[in-house]
Amino acid sequence: MGAEVKSMEMKKPQSSSIESALTAKKARHFVADIKSEIQKISWTSREELIVYTKIVVLATFLFGMSIYFLDLLIQGTLSGLGLLLRLISG
Repeated sequence: MGAEVKSMEMKKPQSSSIESALTAKKARHFVADIKSEIQKISWTSREELIVYTKIVVLATFLFGMSIYFLDLLIQGTLSGLGLLLRLISG
């Protein structure tokens, strides 16, 4: 009694021309939709962009300087309290 060994062949998925045609059609439709959406975008003009950039740079600078001066104020206050404690405690 011999054991029979059967080899199983792996079946390759067959791609039909219909599937590839549908994929190509979907890709063309997708690209057409992207073009349509890009045309709907309202882009800012060069002048608006320059004005908005100046506003952002100015606001960033003012915010940074505010933090810097607040830091100096807190540092001075803590320094003064430390000096006062040293004077009181001897």
